[in-house]
Amino acid sequence: MTFDRRDVDGFFIDGALRPPSSTERVEVVHPANEEIVGSVPRSTAADMAAAINAARRAFDEGPWPRTPPAERAEILTAIADGLDKRIDELAWLSTAQNGMPITLSRQSQGIELLRFYADHVDEVAWEQRRQGLAGTGLVRRTPVGVAGLIVPWNAPSLLMNKLPAALMAGCTTVVKPSPETPLDTYVLAEVLQDVGLPPGVVNIVAGDAEVGQYLVDAPAVDKISFTGSTQAGRTIMARMAGRIGRLSLELGGKSASILLDDAPLDVALPATMAGSCLNNGQACIALSRVLVPRSRYPEVVDALAAMVAALPVGDPFEESTFVGPVINAKQRDRVLSYVEIGRSEGARVVAGGGTVPGRDKGFWVQPTVLADVHNEMRVAQEEIFAAVISVIPYDGGDDAAVAMANDSSYGLSGAVWSADPHRALEVARRIRTGTITVNGFTYDIGLPFGGFKQSGIGREWGLEGLEGYVEYQTINLPAGL
Repeated sequence: MTFDRRDVDGFFIDGALRPPSSTERVEVVHPANEEIVGSVPRSTAADMAAAINAARRAFDEGPWPRTPPAERAEILTAIADGLDKRIDELAWLSTAQNGMPITLSRQSQGIELLRFYADHVDEVAWEQRRQGLAGTGLVRRTPVGVAGLIVPWNAPSLLMNKLPAALMAGCTTVVKPSPETPLDTYVLAEVLQDVGLPPGVVNIVAGDAEVGQYLVDAPAVDKISFTGSTQAGRTIMARMAGRIGRLSLELGGKSASILLDDAPLDVALPATMAGSCLNNGQACIALSRVLVPRSRYPEVVDALAAMVAALPVGDPFEESTFVGPVINAKQRDRVLSYVEIGRSEGARVVAGGGTVPGRDKGFWVQPTVLADVHNEMRVAQEEIFAAVISVIPYDGGDDAAVAMANDSSYGLSGAVWSADPHRALEVARRIRTGTITVNGFTYDIGLPFGGFKQSGIGREWGLEGLEGYVEYQTINLPAGL
C-alpha cells in the first residue's frame, strides 16, 4: 500500500488546524532516496505560544481534568480504535519519514498503550480515604497540569509512550515532534477530532530546538517529558531547575548483551544481533555492547560478523528488509566517523564499516561489527545510534562481566544469557539498568520502562507511567466527614 505526498498547511492547536505564523516551510525527506514525501510549516515561538495558551486554558477552564477517569478511558479506547483503522497509513508515514523498516513500522505505533491505561483505569486509586496518625485524610491523584511532550525522530511510538498516560491522568498537552518526522502526528490530530476530544487537550507543533526551548521555558507548562539525547536532556534539566518544573527524561543508552561462559549461542547471538540493529540501530535500547568471555571470543566474533554481514539491507518499504538507512547525511557521517574512531583506538572491523555499495542516493551505513574493543574506548562508551556493535572480551567470570556491564554512564537496557536461567537472573539483579532480560530481548508495555544514571529520570509504561503526570494532594478531613 502506498500513499501520496502529504503537505500540511497549519498546526493542530485548540482542536483545529490553525494557520502558521510564518510562510517558511520544512520539507520531509525520505532517507532511503532523498525524495520529498511531504512538508509542514516552519514553526516559530508564536506558534508554540498559541499551543501553550490553548493547553493552559483547556486545563484551567475546560472539562478534561475534571472528567471522571472512567470517561477519559472511553476516549482513550476510541482514539486507539481510530488509529487502528489507519495503521497502514501510519506505518507508511513512519517509514517514509525516518527509514524504519516497514515490518517494524506496523508494530511500533504505540496504540496498545492507550488500551492498557483504559483497561486498567479501575486499578488506580484516584481518591483514597486513609487513616493518618492524627486523623483521616483524603489522598488524591490529581493531574500535574499542562505537560509538554518532546519526542525525537526515530520512532512514532515515543510520543505514544507519553500521551496515553498524560491523557489518562487528566493533563492537557503540548506535543513537539521533531521537524524531520512530523507527518504522522497529523493523522493523530484527525483522529482526536473524530473522537471529540475537547479542544486544547492535545496541541501539536513540530519544531526545532529553539521552539522546543520556548516550550521548556514557558511558566504555563507544568511538566516536560523529553525523549532524546543525554546532552539535550542535561540542557533541559538545567533550564527546568530555575522554575522547579516537573520533569521526566528518557535518554541515551549503551546497553550490554552479557554472554556468560555457558551461553547458548544459537539463541543468544541472533537475538543480540536483532537487538543491536533494531530500527537501523537508531534505538536507545539497542544492545550495542556484546560482552563475551575470552574463552569464547573468537567463536562469537566470527559468528556475529557472519550474521550481520548477511542481514538484508535495502529499501525500508520491502518486507524482507531488516536494516534501512539512517535518518540524514549528518547522522551517516557521524556514524562513519565513529567507525574510524574505533579503528584509531585499535578496534578491528569484522563486518561492514562503510556505506552501502550501489546506494548513491540516501543515507546508508552498513551494519557493522567491531572486534578487539576495550570497554574504555569511545565506541564502547558513547552512544553511536546506528547498527554498530562493539564485541568486548572479559576475563574473570560473572563478577568481571557485571563490573564491565556497569562500567558505563548509561543504564537503560540489557540482556544476560546462560544455560542456567537462575545464574543469569542473579547476574541480571546486579546490573544497574532500567530493563534487562534473562535469555531474551523483551519489552512489555505493561511493565515500567526507564533508565538508571544518565539514561534518564522517571518511568514510562505500566501503571508506574501514570506517576509522572500526577501530583498527590492530601485533604485532611474533620471528624465525622
